[in-house]
Amino acid sequence: MVTEYGNYVGGEWTDSVSGETFEVRNPAESSEIVSRFQDSTVSDAESAIDTAVAAQNDWATVPGPERGSVLNQASQALEDRKAEATETLVREEGKAWSEAAGEVQRAIDIFAYYAQKAFDLGGVVKSSSGRDKELSTRQEPLGTVTLITPWNYPIAIPAWKLAPALAAGNTVVAKPASVAPNSTRILFECLDEAGLPDGVANYVTGSGSVLGDPLTTHEDIDGVSFTGSTSVGTSVAQAAAEGLKRVQCEMGGKNPTIVMPSADIEEAVEAVGIGAFGTTGQSCTAASRAIVHEQVYDEFIEAIAEYAESLDVGPGLDDPDVGPHVSKGELESTLDYIDVGKSEGATLEAGGEQLTGETYDNGYYVRPTVFSDVDNDMRIAQEEIFGPVLSVIRAGDFEEALALANDTDYGLSASIITQDLTEANEFLDRIEAGVAKVNEKTTGLELHVPFGGYKQSSTNTYREQGDAGLDFFTATKTVYRNY
Repeated sequence: MVTEYGNYVGGEWTDSVSGETFEVRNPAESSEIVSRFQDSTVSDAESAIDTAVAAQNDWATVPGPERGSVLNQASQALEDRKAEATETLVREEGKAWSEAAGEVQRAIDIFAYYAQKAFDLGGVVKSSSGRDKELSTRQEPLGTVTLITPWNYPIAIPAWKLAPALAAGNTVVAKPASVAPNSTRILFECLDEAGLPDGVANYVTGSGSVLGDPLTTHEDIDGVSFTGSTSVGTSVAQAAAEGLKRVQCEMGGKNPTIVMPSADIEEAVEAVGIGAFGTTGQSCTAASRAIVHEQVYDEFIEAIAEYAESLDVGPGLDDPDVGPHVSKGELESTLDYIDVGKSEGATLEAGGEQLTGETYDNGYYVRPTVFSDVDNDMRIAQEEIFGPVLSVIRAGDFEEALALANDTDYGLSASIITQDLTEANEFLDRIEAGVAKVNEKTTGLELHVPFGGYKQSSTNTYREQGDAGLDFFTATKTVYRNY
């Protein structure tokens, strides 16, 4: 018996007015239906927005520490359900068990972090230029906000939007990606268990093409936070801006790792390999380009190809190195890009094929892929693939490597592997990316520091996570008090 889940509106789990549902399938075994969700309509979205708006004033007056207490209890509730949430994430998204468990822990920690940050919200006191006057600022909730989240981190990304939004006193309408809505559902169940007042946080599932417009243009929405592709994010930003709404979009990446002659090649291969093939390459910060100095290029190619071939690919529940793609469409997109790489003249060094056989026939698997002899103007070096495909590009010196790294429309994450302090500092100063790392993989970021990109990786307005995560969800009021 497949479980059907409802929307969460006004503290109740309800069916869509459409009466229709959609299926969520296991990407490791596509014949398995994991669950069914509501195929919501514009009317459902508008109802959720109206409910959130009605609850906003009351939630805004709840003291910050009390809001933080709700988040802390939600964190504890999720901790109690960690194994269940991990299995749910694996079965709907395909991520390897250890990666999924790490993501669930990230959501637990994010709720706990913002539970404490809620105690610090308020403002600052400034010195007035006049006598008998007080001058200060106040942080106030933005109002009612919508959160549109992707499938690749289906519990961590909703958590790092939900937690600061609620900590700051906003009410929320969230729409998860349709291929992976289960993990976000669990977050809302935990908030409900924690005693979040009815209507403060609402959850609506369904097609982005149907729900996107009301969630970004409704007159009562004060802010929109989106994570997803650059094409969709650009449309979201433009639609929200027409209504002068505050908007935050984190989007794609084509992230480079530079490997210099002073690097330990084994360590460089490890950093690039994890960055490129971890989470099946389905991460906006994945290392999709390795820009390697010509002195170590051949050695690196041989080692990274061997690394890719050594990776275990299989169902996420078996905790392999690499799990399946999330859907047939994502698998086909990756296979198409592999064909593009071949046709452009790149040399296929490892992988490059869909996996078939007993374990693989009903899932969406591709072997981790390495291309050498890649020119930076090739499509596989410029377009986001969102699969385990690495393009290795030769550079003659540091200056050329840095120029190649910056020669992209994106600017999310970048790293360099070097033992040369000058190269490291020059890289940090001149790389055009929102996240810059030395001797690290491009993926992964601690939860208390800002996350966001440059160029087409972001709307370049507000960052996420840490104190910056609260900035988006608060408005600043300057207060004069003349006594």
